[in-house]
Parts: sequence; structure tokens; C-alpha cells
Amino acid sequence: MIDLAALVTALHANRGLAHKADIADAVRTLAVADAAADVPVGDDCAAIPDGRGGYQLLAIEGFINEFVTHDPWFAGWCGVMVNVSDIYAMGGRPTAVVDAAWSRSRDKMRVLLEGLSAASKTYGVPVVGGHSNARGDREQLSVAILGHANRLLTSFDARPGDLLIAAIDLRGAYREPYPHWNASTAAPPERLRADLELLPQLAEDGLCRAAKDISQAGLIGTTMMLLECSGIGATIDVERAPKPADIDLAHWLLSTFPSFGFVLAVAPANVDAVLARFHTRGLGCAVIGACNDGHQLHLRNERGDEQLAWDFRERSLIGCGPKLTTDGKHHA
Repeated sequence: MIDLAALVTALHANRGLAHKADIADAVRTLAVADAAADVPVGDDCAAIPDGRGGYQLLAIEGFINEFVTHDPWFAGWCGVMVNVSDIYAMGGRPTAVVDAAWSRSRDKMRVLLEGLSAASKTYGVPVVGGHSNARGDREQLSVAILGHANRLLTSFDARPGDLLIAAIDLRGAYREPYPHWNASTAAPPERLRADLELLPQLAEDGLCRAAKDISQAGLIGTTMMLLECSGIGATIDVERAPKPADIDLAHWLLSTFPSFGFVLAVAPANVDAVLARFHTRGLGCAVIGACNDGHQLHLRNERGDEQLAWDFRERSLIGCGPKLTTDGKHHA
């Protein structure tokens, strides 16, 4: 049985979570956090009303230089893959990407761009422009994406009483030495696209309001960002998370970045329908917990033991949720 105290200690020391905590400084400096805005900042994409009832979606991802240098082809692939995931996590469909790439030579640049091109073809999302420099002092990559949503999924619309669902493609393997669970590069393109299409369909059918794609903060850290933005709490049953056999549970929950992985907050009446859609596609999917009207995250094991993992009244994570008073109430 997993040691909850050790899991919480590892959560607080997690590098991926620390990177997410850095968002709070940027949010404060730019003064862009307003949870009362029509479309608050802090989600996977910026959502801009299109004047016709839908939203233009805009996102960007930058990649750690060490990763780009070590595995440039896969870094280029991820430039498309993770941006596409951000668009679908918001209930949208991608339109096109642009990239900004630096390298020390044309040969190294070519490998990076070949990965970008391969993912562009696989996901059916064209590269329509960008910037390149093959005379830099290191490899660097940033990729931006444009998309559109008819109906949004956000991080700000989870409600007390919603059940938390994790949906992950388990048909993959780690791309060592990084904690990237790769279920994409060898998968049929048609299957990848159809799997992702589930997200906008759930939004448009009114089966889900809130979702977030699992990032380098891991399943638990991603759920924390969702909870903070929605101004609620939750309890996660950690051993219910979909997981491949023989993978360490703590590593899976805290650090693993899956190529297809989402956390959804779903009203109880819609849970069976949502689970069925993912299961029909052969994807790992399970209820992993429940949202409540508190402002804490608790972790629970299969024996029913619980451990406080985070208290949003005492410490924010990304600084994008509603401001709380000391008694846990929202500011007016």
C-alpha cells in the first residue's frame, strides 16, 4: 500500500510542480489574474470570443534546453503534440502552429524540424510559419498554436460534487531518460486524432464543463491547478488512477507526462456516459476522486487512510484562482 506521507513529501519536492509555481510570479508581474473575467487567465489556452458564440484559442509551449539538445527529434514532435493537447483540453480543435527554433548548426536544426514536421502530418495540424536560427549557442524550441472551440472546457468550472476522472492512453512506454509517457509516435494517426476528438465532443454534448491536460506537474499537480482555478477542494483516491502494470505509482502520479492524458471534472449524472466514450476508444479511464467545497487537496489510499496534500487557503500554486479569505471564503 502506498505511503501517503511519503507521497505528499515527494509532491512538495517535485520539480514539475515547482515549474508550475513559477507561473504565479509571472501572473503577478503582468497583473493578468482575474477569476471574475469572462475568460480568466490561467487555463491551457487563452480563449478569445469570436463574436459568433465560439472562441479562438491561442497557446504556446517552450521546452527545456536540456531536453531539446538530448532528443531534438522528439522535442520537435512534442512541439506539436503538447500544443494540440492544450487545444483539445479546452474543448477545441487545432488550426495551425508556428515555431521558433534555435540550433548550433543546420544539421541539428534539421533533426528538430523533422520531428516537428512528422507530428504536424500525424496530427493533421499544418506548420504555417515561424522563426529559425541555426547559428545559436544551443538548441532551443518554442511552438505556438491557434485553434477554435464551439464550447469551452476550462479549469474554472469544476463544482463541488463533481467527480474527477482521469483519462490516459496507457498503450505506450517511457522515452528515457525523461518521464515522458510516449503513446503517440508509433500509434496510427487516425486513432490519435479520433481519441482527441472525444474532448470537444464532450464539451459540445454538455457532458463535461472542466478539464485540463496532464502536464509535467503530473496527474496530482495538474489536478491541483484545476482545483485552484475553480476555487474548490477534492479528495483523490490515488490507487484508482489508470496506470500501466509494473510502473511505480508515485512516479506515475507525480512526474509522468503522458502524450494523451486529461483530468476532467464531471457531474455525477454524466460520469457513466463519459467513461463509456473513453473505454470505447481503448483508453484508460477511471473515477479517481471527488470535488468538494473545501479548499484543500487530500490523498486517500485503498484502505481509506487520508493525508492532507495541499491547503490553498495557506498557499496558492499558480496564482490564478479566486482569492480566498483566511476562513476559506471567496473575496467578493
